[in-house]
Amino acid sequence: MDDAAPVGAGAAPSPSPPPSDGILGIRGGVGGISFQLEELSRGADWLDDIVVQLLGIEEEARRVQDALTPYLSDSYESGCLAINTVAESRKDVGRLRQALGDVSASVRASHRDYAMTEALNTRLHLLVPGAMMFPDPGHLLSPGRDLTEDIFNVIISPGLEAEQLVGLLVGSPFLAAIQPRPVSVAKVSETTENVQPSMAESLRRLEKVYARNDGEIEVIEFDNNGSSSWMVLIPGTQPHTPSTNPLDIQGIGEAVGYGSEEVIPAVAQALHEAGAATGDQVVAVGHSQGGVHAMNLARDKAFLSEFDLKFVLTAGAPVGGIVPEPGISSLHLEHVQDWVPGVDGHMNPDTKDRVTVTLTDHVETPAGEDPGLGPGHDQENYAKGAELVSASKDPSLLASTAAFAGVVGVGGASKITRFKLTRDPRPDRRSELAAPALPESRSTAGAR
Repeated sequence: MDDAAPVGAGAAPSPSPPPSDGILGIRGGVGGISFQLEELSRGADWLDDIVVQLLGIEEEARRVQDALTPYLSDSYESGCLAINTVAESRKDVGRLRQALGDVSASVRASHRDYAMTEALNTRLHLLVPGAMMFPDPGHLLSPGRDLTEDIFNVIISPGLEAEQLVGLLVGSPFLAAIQPRPVSVAKVSETTENVQPSMAESLRRLEKVYARNDGEIEVIEFDNNGSSSWMVLIPGTQPHTPSTNPLDIQGIGEAVGYGSEEVIPAVAQALHEAGAATGDQVVAVGHSQGGVHAMNLARDKAFLSEFDLKFVLTAGAPVGGIVPEPGISSLHLEHVQDWVPGVDGHMNPDTKDRVTVTLTDHVETPAGEDPGLGPGHDQENYAKGAELVSASKDPSLLASTAAFAGVVGVGGASKITRFKLTRDPRPDRRSELAAPALPESRSTAGAR
């Protein structure tokens, strides 16, 4: 039975991260280490079942051996041979059982160690290979993503989650003015266009929405095999706008500290007004702050009770601390020169349904253009990265691209509805800041 022993029995399998695909560093998904270990853990469960079966075989062999003993007197030589053969077979089964048990234990130990390592990844990882900085010549400071995560973890919030920190800040009496305020929704336009529903073109459409700079989002209806499916485009921060724009700088606080509590109902209303029905499939696409709002949809139970959110695509967004509901796929595009994805201090989790693609090419701001938050944060660079994702043969990216395409279909004539989101004006506190009322005189007090 020695020949039946598995090759390398007793040694722990060692899953390895997928190799870089050109400038794409890929983490998570069906090709990620975490999913490999999950699969190995399921294999360990099967091995445990086999171990139990082998224990039963050993016990049965022992009973056969005992049952043969009374017949030794009939034919001592053949009886001894039979008993010894059964005994050796029982030992072989025992050795195989022990080897399989060792493999199972090693797999579970590997899974446990990796889980602990994954938890530590929310902290220092400055020395991760490939985590480089490429300062833009036009910038005094243009840190990379990993350095930014380290800064937030070590300097700004030791022992405190970035989301908790922002929540404490925006909830303080001193900053009460930037707490979320109700957001209203107004339809701006409705057109029919031929839409190419790729990840890259979705990001390019999103850039056009952002350029309007007035708090607009876009809702696209696709005909997917006779059924309607929907895409919501949520742009990033629009700083130079009135305070009634919920996507201004204050919107960052709502997205990170308050879970987009006012923006999410507005997105749901926009979908309904565009024609989406309860239970329809939805894809959410967001850049920067918009990516945080998009991922917050994936954990908002009220939104998910209305719509079947299937996929979230983010670019340059700090979403590592957001845990979506099970079954929602997501793809996160990041760039080593983009510090924004690191401001929450978290690496994105490595799970089956969650893939992070880090672009590692060197980019610069073209001469004469506004560098903004740095070239790594540029949306066109992310769109080009998305094109590489769609062309990749990596198993994690193939699965992610298929999940995205499964909702939006092949494109064609699609209904485009634009909505303007408006935040309620900040309360007028001038009356509160007026001179305090004088104490009542005895005569007026007595007249009441």
